[in-house]
Amino acid sequence: MLAAKPEDNFPRDALALEFAKSDRPADPWEHFDYLLKNHPPYSATYCQAGMFLSDQGRREEAKEVFTRGVDVTRQQGNRHAPSELERAREELAAEG
Repeated sequence: MLAAKPEDNFPRDALALEFAKSDRPADPWEHFDYLLKNHPPYSATYCQAGMFLSDQGRREEAKEVFTRGVDVTRQQGNRHAPSELERAREELAAEG
C-alpha cells in the first residue's frame, strides 16, 4: 500500500507500528520521523512516536515529540488529544 501511495499517512503509520514490534528500532523510527518532518499535521504520529521513543529509552526526545503534539493538536482545535499527550509527557517526566 505504501508503494502505491507513498504520501498517504495511514499506511506509513501502520507500517511504523508493525516495525515497532520488531527488534530493529531503526525501521519504525524511519517512518515516524518521516511523518513528523513531512506531515506535521498528522496528529496520530505524536503519541505513537513518543511512546516508541520512550520504549527505546530516548526519554528527552519522547518529551519533545509529546510537546510538539500538544501544540499541533491544540492548533487543530482537537479537544481530546492535547490532554492525552500532556498526560503521556507528565507520566514520562514522573518516571525519571
